[in-house]
Amino acid sequence: MKIEMLIDDLQGVLDEAFTLPLSGGKTVVNTERLREIIEEMRTNLPVEVKQAKSIAADRTNILNNSRDEAERIVQAAEERARAMVQQSEIVKQAQQKANEIIFNANHQAAEIKKAANSYIDGIMKKADEELSKNLSDLKKTRSSLQSYQQKGAAQNKTKKQ
Repeated sequence: MKIEMLIDDLQGVLDEAFTLPLSGGKTVVNTERLREIIEEMRTNLPVEVKQAKSIAADRTNILNNSRDEAERIVQAAEERARAMVQQSEIVKQAQQKANEIIFNANHQAAEIKKAANSYIDGIMKKADEELSKNLSDLKKTRSSLQSYQQKGAAQNKTKKQ
């Protein structure tokens, strides 16, 4: 269950609460359900953090694979260039072709790296935004609960006086 759904469940528990007559606005909530939801939030938050770490690891793997592929392309180009150099009449053509292959390989590797970085950045940005939103929502809910508790304590203190 995602954090957003758990926050919705918290809101639902609060919405289902009812005010006690003659209690000065005190509300009865299902504390057991609140505890269950909070425990589920504690359990699910590390899962979302693990997903963000997994995305970062995937980024590293994509970059490493891109680098390896670029090296294979460069090695293949160098081997091909060496074979062409051995042929006396086409030495100049071989040099030119090898340079083109190396340039293209480096260009292709740079493009792959750029695309991988862009892709990973987008995923990480989305994960960051979701985590930030969830944290903000959680802080707001907690603040509301604390404010509500303080208001109830102040009302009780006023009634006792």
